Amino acid sequence: MPKLNEKKCQACSGETKPLNAQQAKTLLADIPAWQLNATHTEISRSFTFKNYYHTIAFVNAIAWIANSENHHPDLAVGYNTCTVKFSTHSIKGLSENDFICAAKIDYL
Repeated sequence: MPKLNEKKCQACSGETKPLNAQQAKTLLADIPAWQLNATHTEISRSFTFKNYYHTIAFVNAIAWIANSENHHPDLAVGYNTCTVKFSTHSIKGLSENDFICAAKIDYL
């Protein structure tokens, strides 16, 4: 079975159900630095960098991943920090796509 960072995001259909808490926790084991929120609808991780230039370079790399996967996170960017949050808005919860993109960001 391919690792999360080797998979491609698949478009969610109207029939796609959000992952339940156990499914989310199982996938989270592959990206242990990420946090699962209390309602099991979002994963997030904060990154710290040396300076603004490195932070923005990271943000640009995330943008490239997000566009190539057609799955976009919410970002909070500061001088030397970036917090990344994933949730699949179309299904109002988590999908495997969130974990795939998080794993690709970890691979950076």
